[in-house]
Amino acid sequence: MAIHSRFNFALTACLIGIAFFSANQIALAAEPLHFTVEQVLSSPFPTNLVRADKSDRIAWVFSAKGARNVWVADAPTFNARQITRYTGDDGMPIAALKLTPDGKTAVYARGSEANAAGEIADPSSNVEKRLQQVWAVEVAGGEPRLLGEMGCDEEGCEDIQISPNGERALWSAKKQIWIAPVSGSSSGSSSGSRSGSGDDKEKAKPLTFIRGKSSQPKWSPDGKKVAFVSDRGDHSFIAIYEFGKNTLRYVAPSADRDSFPRWSPDGSQLAFIRMVGKRMKQPIIPLTPLPWAIWIYDVAGDSARQVWASGLELDDSLPVLTEDASFHFAAKNRVVFSSEKDGWNHLYSVSTGGGDATLLTPGKFETEDVTLGTDKNSVLYSSNQAESDPLDVDRRHLWRVDVAGGKPEALTHGATLEWAPLEVAGKIVCLGSTATTPAMPYVVTSQGREMIAKNAMPAEFPADRLVTPKQVIFKADDGWEIHGQLFEAAMPPSAQAIAHPALIFIHGGSMRQMMLGFHYMDYYHNAYAMNQYLASRGYVVLAVNYRTGIMYGRHFREPKDGGPRGGAEYKDIVAAGKYLQALPNVDPKRIGLWGGSYGGYLTAMGLAHNSDIFAAGVDLHGVHDWSDFKEEFPADAPDHAEAVKLAFQSSPNAAIATWKSPVLLIQGDDDRNVDFSETVDLLQRLRAQKVHVEQLVFPDEIHGFLMWKSWIKAYAATEDFFAREMK
Repeated sequence: MAIHSRFNFALTACLIGIAFFSANQIALAAEPLHFTVEQVLSSPFPTNLVRADKSDRIAWVFSAKGARNVWVADAPTFNARQITRYTGDDGMPIAALKLTPDGKTAVYARGSEANAAGEIADPSSNVEKRLQQVWAVEVAGGEPRLLGEMGCDEEGCEDIQISPNGERALWSAKKQIWIAPVSGSSSGSSSGSRSGSGDDKEKAKPLTFIRGKSSQPKWSPDGKKVAFVSDRGDHSFIAIYEFGKNTLRYVAPSADRDSFPRWSPDGSQLAFIRMVGKRMKQPIIPLTPLPWAIWIYDVAGDSARQVWASGLELDDSLPVLTEDASFHFAAKNRVVFSSEKDGWNHLYSVSTGGGDATLLTPGKFETEDVTLGTDKNSVLYSSNQAESDPLDVDRRHLWRVDVAGGKPEALTHGATLEWAPLEVAGKIVCLGSTATTPAMPYVVTSQGREMIAKNAMPAEFPADRLVTPKQVIFKADDGWEIHGQLFEAAMPPSAQAIAHPALIFIHGGSMRQMMLGFHYMDYYHNAYAMNQYLASRGYVVLAVNYRTGIMYGRHFREPKDGGPRGGAEYKDIVAAGKYLQALPNVDPKRIGLWGGSYGGYLTAMGLAHNSDIFAAGVDLHGVHDWSDFKEEFPADAPDHAEAVKLAFQSSPNAAIATWKSPVLLIQGDDDRNVDFSETVDLLQRLRAQKVHVEQLVFPDEIHGFLMWKSWIKAYAATEDFFAREMK
């Protein structure tokens, strides 16, 4: 009996042990391979890829865990090396990078732009005043030297312009064009991120003193003249400053708005864009066309003529996303530009003698990054052209086309993404990524592409534990076709029937597009990494490319009832929620929302209107009341009152009474894109409604967080909040 009892006890213990082991094995198998937020955000993010005009050198900026530095590489080997030595997560961005034509010196701006009060952002909690300054550093070695103060406004920084002989730098700041010798008049300190020494203060000086706001300076090819824009508010001029003369030349001045001056390769002509002047007492609610034209100015003859004009319909409007980057004075007496006359953002060229424009990029896709080849006879561009793979509509690849027309040539293809193309020493260099490889610089080869600066990739980056998102397409209830990327961690068959919590990621902008790989903008590169992290934590994640976003045609990007005109894009978020509810591996009662800026707006819309669908949300610096944006509602508009009412009705604040789901609000209080009052106000409304609301506030941070640790803290808080509310 005793033996039998001991046998039964042992057998029972054995069976329990087996069951326990099996259950744990299943649980472990069901858990994706984990990694941390820090690991997935550890890769250096590249920006500002540039080349030297007269050497085989390229340069770019790497931001690695908050430390930004300039790197260079030389053809043909493209061995990369770091040339600045800034350290630490200091919240000091580097922008407007340029190389002198001989490639020997890099010039750049360091520090953030100014807010409305003229303050440079400093989220590091340092008590000293920060400045945004222009610096130069020799590629061969040495300490950076201070050239002068920059101080860009809230619209951001324009590129620094280097003279053709490499001796002087131009930039726009404080409503004037500034000039400084690249050599510097005296030595500065590389640590002068906050203020220069006394003998550095007058290094840069205004090129001119004129009314209005001066911007967009461009050197003539011989370096003897500078063309720029003089903005007078409701009209603007193109002005030309000639060294050695004390008067400006205004180019065909009119009551219209002239901008984007471009010199011809030989400097004898100047192309520019002319938009109609601003009209008063115009209605707000209906979308109105913005017609425009291309003009050519003959420098010697001091005469200008129109060579091309748009139509007068909405599709003919100036393409405000790409009009600057795509406007080039090419060889063969051709001017390259973008237009949406057929409903898609395409490249065209027109002869300087006038006539019909030639469509360079036909098809149902859109172009984005545009530059000229080194001989100016061809155009390099990125696009979502799905010629050989339907998935490419949600990717970017590089193409080349002759400035006079012809069949575009694919330079890259496959399950990769490429952007920011440049030609150097007969090779194409670019920035690129994949679904599991973060953004890095590349050289395009006959076999595909080869990564530059491999040694900069940290060993801790979890590339082998990331998933490849799936392209999904679903329809909103009014028939709009919506694209998304679905992130699902691999699960064994035994775990696939488990109902998982799901999250919808909503990008900002709203004129953005999430893609089937790491993004080309740092904000969304981070968001893509966060979606990977959330998938690794057991969530099914759907990134939604809702209407008002880019790359699916102008009609998709500019619906008549979008944003403050009706918020129709929210229908796409509801459609995404219903799509997830229908998936067999998703718990239909545990679907959350997260997003920043415009994505924060739509997150708040979801929680306010459909707490029955969306169980929780994380709203990063979102818009909560469109009618607060007073500059969008001119008081003289005949439909002013109606437009303000419609804007409020299109906002989350209009539906606070039905908001039930918990929310985490995150924002920096020096936000220059969305006023911090949007969070302050919503917090009080939700408290009055007795909604569970949490907050994470970053003192002195801006919209796109400047410090790496801010991203880490925000994303860690996001996952912790969802874990508590939805798991």
